[in-house]
Amino acid sequence: MSIASLIRLISLAALWGGSFLFMRVAVPQLGAVPTAVGRGLLSSLGLAVVLGCMGYRPRLGRYLWPLLLLGVINSGIPFLMYALAAQVLPSGYSAIFNATTPLMAVIVGTLAFGEAITAARIAGVVLGIGGVAVLAQAGPLELTPAVLGGMAACFTATVCYAFSSFLTLKLAGAKSAVDTRAAVFISQLGALLVLVPGLLLALVLEPKLVPQVVQAPWLAWGNVVLLGLLSTALAYVLYFRLIADEGPHKALTVTFIVPVFAVLWGWALLDEPLSAAHAIGGGLIALSLWIVLRRKAH
Repeated sequence: MSIASLIRLISLAALWGGSFLFMRVAVPQLGAVPTAVGRGLLSSLGLAVVLGCMGYRPRLGRYLWPLLLLGVINSGIPFLMYALAAQVLPSGYSAIFNATTPLMAVIVGTLAFGEAITAARIAGVVLGIGGVAVLAQAGPLELTPAVLGGMAACFTATVCYAFSSFLTLKLAGAKSAVDTRAAVFISQLGALLVLVPGLLLALVLEPKLVPQVVQAPWLAWGNVVLLGLLSTALAYVLYFRLIADEGPHKALTVTFIVPVFAVLWGWALLDEPLSAAHAIGGGLIALSLWIVLRRKAH
């Protein structure tokens, strides 16, 4: 992995680690579905402004609908799932479940895309999952039905991310005719195809959401803005470029680092405690990254 890609990888992990904290602050005040919709809408608007200032006008032709579908899988469903999980799971736990995405990508790649499994890839993923498991022991939760539902939501999101990483490589990879900027922008519009109907359904089922959103404090809205502009719009620019340059397996190793940042942000901003489990788990994750990212791994 090049130095530029490594910098993108670390920056992406920091942004996505922060996303779980932003959701934890916003969701209790705004609700899960409004938070997810706000995230998708702000990321789309932010990207539109940036691309407009650059004078960029995407010409997609036959790629429009595939990119919209990519947005549903890569953004819309995961945004909603993680917002739902934020109602019952601490931010670190959602980030820990997110770290199982590379393992899911190995399974999906083998079963659906004909990818070969190498010993180094398996060893790195297993070691990374071990590090995540150690982190999970830093603060165990009681397995109530609500917690299990939150875990299921996180698992659904990881499956979506695994599939979308391969689709991204095909649609916006280094040899693709689609520019990364266009792919990111259209995919965020695609996310709204599932999020907006979800919001309308939520408003019908829970009319109290309207006054809840209107009366939400500015702190909650501020976290949605950070979630949409930094942890989504900017993050997906880095992520799509990483997939184009390094491939889906190496790009998805970012999810191993995300829990480390999520824990660090919690410690620095929310006074959440650190423990030896965090240090041991972080060390195992770092070793797994070295195994997966070293030049001999394919």
